[in-house]
Amino acid sequence: MTVDVRADLGALSLDNPIVTASGCFASGAEIDRFYDVATLGAVVVKSITLEPREGLPPPRMAETPSGMLNAIGLQNPGIDGWLAKDLPWLQGKGVPVIVSIAGTSVDEFAEVARRLRGRAGVVGVEVNLSCPNVDHRGLVFACHPEPSADVITAVTRAVDVPVFGKLTADVTDIVSVARAVIDAGATGLSLINTLLGMAIDVESRRPTLANVLGGLSGPAIRPVAVRNVFQVHQAMPDIPIIGMGGVRTVRDVVEFLLAGASAVAVGTANFADPFAAHDLLAGLRTWMADHGVAKLSELRGAVQMPDREA
Repeated sequence: MTVDVRADLGALSLDNPIVTASGCFASGAEIDRFYDVATLGAVVVKSITLEPREGLPPPRMAETPSGMLNAIGLQNPGIDGWLAKDLPWLQGKGVPVIVSIAGTSVDEFAEVARRLRGRAGVVGVEVNLSCPNVDHRGLVFACHPEPSADVITAVTRAVDVPVFGKLTADVTDIVSVARAVIDAGATGLSLINTLLGMAIDVESRRPTLANVLGGLSGPAIRPVAVRNVFQVHQAMPDIPIIGMGGVRTVRDVVEFLLAGASAVAVGTANFADPFAAHDLLAGLRTWMADHGVAKLSELRGAVQMPDREA
């Protein structure tokens, strides 16, 4: 049985729904020695800022029984360095590129976005609204609808490709933030970023991360991510969603699609197995054929809700 795995994300159409999660795939070249990264739906690159960043001091990553904690601190070469070195390599591969951008102010987001305008191979911009917000003393944009909307408005005015707002689940009502981001002009949403966590070494009595707090990723956060995708899709069923959070198996991919995602990003699994995204794409095709699913669109939001007595 031939299956159609094309993913429709509004104005952006991908050959398949498997993409990479920002920060978990390096620049793409590091993984390309294992398989052709152009087989993926898109490569979502690590968040790029206006100026280069060295990142936070080590230790910056730690395993926990519930997932991985990280506090990298947006280490990156800056937009000009990335455009000069990394984008030409991705353009040469012919893989669609979704550029994750970050900033400490609305103006910084807008300037990074402006430098991406008209760049060949860049098919979308993912706005990382969960980075530290200096203007708001350590809070993040995505914790509040209004500043999130301000960033999206500025970015959508600066670029000529679809824009996706990346939100955090560390809020009381993600639907209100999601609606503000869409109303501000975003094409779609990326759900979810890592969850804020902390681990302590009981022998040294010190936090395991130098930054004390970090982002928790991996299978432990998947139910939270699926819940957020489901809630936002129920509220805004026409809005494209890139679902992510602990994806490791084909069943995980299908779960996100059933909840309402249009595409699925693979993150932490890449660290344990560089073939993870590649194998999930092949496995998804097999799963669909085995279950008589001809088109990916048949799965999106197709969760069957339990019957409720009146």
